[in-house]
Amino acid sequence: MIQNLKLGASISLIALILLSLAWETVLAPFKPGGSMLMLKAVPLLLPLLGILGGNRYTYKWASMFILIYFTEGVVRAWSDVGLSAKLAMIEVLLTLVFFICAIFYARLSRSHHQVVAKFK
Repeated sequence: MIQNLKLGASISLIALILLSLAWETVLAPFKPGGSMLMLKAVPLLLPLLGILGGNRYTYKWASMFILIYFTEGVVRAWSDVGLSAKLAMIEVLLTLVFFICAIFYARLSRSHHQVVAKFK
């Protein structure tokens, strides 16, 4: 179960990074030819190594950090039209998957570490 949550969080974070880059460079950029909004993918790189490595602390803070991207997705899904609105809905979906996986990973890994510590 814990490995599935780690996999879900990892895949959704990587997919969100790729979506952000593709969205703002080629799929539906804010300005023709791409925009500097592609830099919104850079902060998503901050938790990447911790998420891939299963660092419980990273899962805890990244679950709150990802809500910024959830908010952006909701706002753009509501205000944008066409492909950009659809991409925003995908962003919302990916952030929800990440959030759910991250909070349950943090919760379950805590109890897992407590059980392991008792037997040492």
